[in-house]
Amino acid sequence: MLRGHRDLKAYQLAFGLAMEIYSASKTFPQEERFALTSQIRRLSRSVAANIAEGFRKRQYPSMFANKLADSDAEATETQVWLDFAQNCGYLSGETHDRLVARYEELGRMIGVMMKSPQRFAPR
Repeated sequence: MLRGHRDLKAYQLAFGLAMEIYSASKTFPQEERFALTSQIRRLSRSVAANIAEGFRKRQYPSMFANKLADSDAEATETQVWLDFAQNCGYLSGETHDRLVARYEELGRMIGVMMKSPQRFAPR
């Protein structure tokens, strides 16, 4: 029984990834503070926030699916910024690959939820 968005495995994964990105981005150069660092942190947080917001709207399956689609899109954009961080030398290949793999896992989870949003409707 889901009591709230924090019970969703997808939310838990998204939140954990956002925290990992926050920690990893602390080592990015100061000149990236308002560009890459800010962007990747905001996007990764938005993934979790959109899942939570969608869960609140789950009584309307199409609205829930729409917020999940937004979350999935922002997860994909986060992966692009992870690519930039690696290519600029700010993230190790190992960290990059692990984070990207986990975002791909999250995308699959979100995809399953989007296919059956009515499963999450309040009873």
